[in-house]
Amino acid sequence: MNKKIIELKNITKTFEHHQVLKGIDLTIYENEFLTLLGPSGCGKTTILRIIGGFEEADSGSVIFEGTDMSKLPPYKREVNTVFQKYALFPFMSVFENVAFGLSLKKMDKKVIQEKVEHMLHLVGLRGFEKRNINQLSGGQQQRVAIARALVNEPKVLLLDEPLGALDAKLRKEMQVELKKIQKEVGITFIFVTHDQEEALSMSDTVVVMNEGIIQQIGSPIDIYNEPKNRFVAQFIGESNIVPAIMKEDFLVSFDDQDFKCVDHGFLSNEDVEVVLRPEDLILSKPEYGQLTGTVTSITFKGVHYEIIVNSHHRDYKVQTTHYYEVGTEVGMSVIPDNIHVMHKMKEA
Repeated sequence: MNKKIIELKNITKTFEHHQVLKGIDLTIYENEFLTLLGPSGCGKTTILRIIGGFEEADSGSVIFEGTDMSKLPPYKREVNTVFQKYALFPFMSVFENVAFGLSLKKMDKKVIQEKVEHMLHLVGLRGFEKRNINQLSGGQQQRVAIARALVNEPKVLLLDEPLGALDAKLRKEMQVELKKIQKEVGITFIFVTHDQEEALSMSDTVVVMNEGIIQQIGSPIDIYNEPKNRFVAQFIGESNIVPAIMKEDFLVSFDDQDFKCVDHGFLSNEDVEVVLRPEDLILSKPEYGQLTGTVTSITFKGVHYEIIVNSHHRDYKVQTTHYYEVGTEVGMSVIPDNIHVMHKMKEA
């Protein structure tokens, strides 16, 4: 495991009587691509701004490589930020924008030239040095903003929804580019997004947030396959969430059927919830299914069909590459590995 670079300890923050962060504890490691993921208003950007020094926490500590930097201004922190609105200088060329921070430090012009050329090569903008910012596309402007931040050689790069203004195709291209750049420069990236696919495709670690509280921290695979609660299961991908009874270790019951599973450590006959991903439900002839139902709708999604099956107990969402007519009777099965059992959420 890489060494710790940032530790947030019991961070709280309130704006106008609304508490947006409720005791955040988070450890971030060297060379990690960590994503803060959650709906608007969950507190993810506030965490980023507190790390960057643009906001001060009401309580708690921001520890950077073992030193409390909670009171340090942004320019004294070894972090740089790329905002959603790139904040580039329209009256400067690409080269001048990237070189801006180095010029303020009064670095040698030859050193500045080498550093800026290297960074523009890294972000795929070699040859654009003399271009005016207004002559660039959104994606190119974003690359300039990243180059300007990285040329100062920060130990941590903060990215506040930097892909939000791009169209879908360019957004996907930049996801790949950002991950590649992060690996090449070998520093920590802390990325904020509300886009689940973006978080899963780019990150080493995903921090899922809701209402100022961290709901789950884990790898993209863990977050998707092993959601800790109903919020995470519903926010990350699509899910069928079914009330169930954990009869004993490795045996769960729902919709009047017993299913073998791989979960254990629950109380006998504990009320639980089961997560079934739509792609994990296997359709068949009714006589071969663990459950049976009727197809009530079918929608073509490009690479698969999304089918709603009414099982008399509830509607199940199923993703399949096979076409089924509405009204068809089908069986549904799921293997034990694809049944994920969660503790039942307490009612508020």
